[in-house]
Amino acid sequence: MMMEQMMQGYEQSLVAPKRIVKVQGDDLGPIRKALDEAYRRKWRHLAEERIEDVTPQIPLGKRFWTLTDEEKDGIAKLFAADATVAKVLQLKGREPGTKLKVLDAAYWMKGCSSLGRLRYAVLLGVGGKKDREYCLIDLKEATEAAAPKLKDAPGGHADRVVAGACNLSPYLGERMMAVTLGKRPIVMRELMPQDLKFDLERLTRDEAIAAARYLAEVVGKAHGRQMTPAGSRAWRAELKLNRGKKLDAPGWLWSSVVSLIAEHEVGYLEHSRRYALGV
Repeated sequence: MMMEQMMQGYEQSLVAPKRIVKVQGDDLGPIRKALDEAYRRKWRHLAEERIEDVTPQIPLGKRFWTLTDEEKDGIAKLFAADATVAKVLQLKGREPGTKLKVLDAAYWMKGCSSLGRLRYAVLLGVGGKKDREYCLIDLKEATEAAAPKLKDAPGGHADRVVAGACNLSPYLGERMMAVTLGKRPIVMRELMPQDLKFDLERLTRDEAIAAARYLAEVVGKAHGRQMTPAGSRAWRAELKLNRGKKLDAPGWLWSSVVSLIAEHEVGYLEHSRRYALGV
């Protein structure tokens, strides 16, 4: 039912990308609550959620792992580069010329993106000791896209991800930057206190269905405004194919979601087995 509502919301916004997506109805109360909570969040909320403490240190353990000397050196050089410093200072309107210091860094075991790929959390100190503020950076390796891309899309994997994010969600994309770490393409992003994850586990069935539709409308709107009329018509025609009598959503959508869940579980089980055996 969530997938059916996702498709309805997505297709509706795809047809009319200029239409304003509004939060309406009592069943969307959780979204409204999440937005209110995000608006009020401060650095301490981000620190307690992401690194478990407000002290300027990343706690090693289940989620954060120690780095090699080579990784530490690569991260130090990255945040000493003029382009990286300028991007971090640009965010939140920081004063040009402000000093940055890498206070701590760790490998971040986080979802599928950390399986066999680079994923780091970097804690930066911004400014001098008296007026220092903290900044949490997410470094994530960019990989080749499985889906087709536009002919004029950026050639680099990280550049493509940043360009896509700027079109899908400018507020997010403008906080991202394509960098290189150890010759591998990396997407750099400053994490903000407002980056609050939506907790589906606390929702009722009706709330989850309504939230799925609303969030899909947001994505449909972003996709629609990037398409030509002909491209939009062709994509809508593709979406209407392979729908069964019992599921008003494309069969490939259902199968891909199920496959992704399965790959996630298998990937972590295999990773744990290899780690335990020292392979």
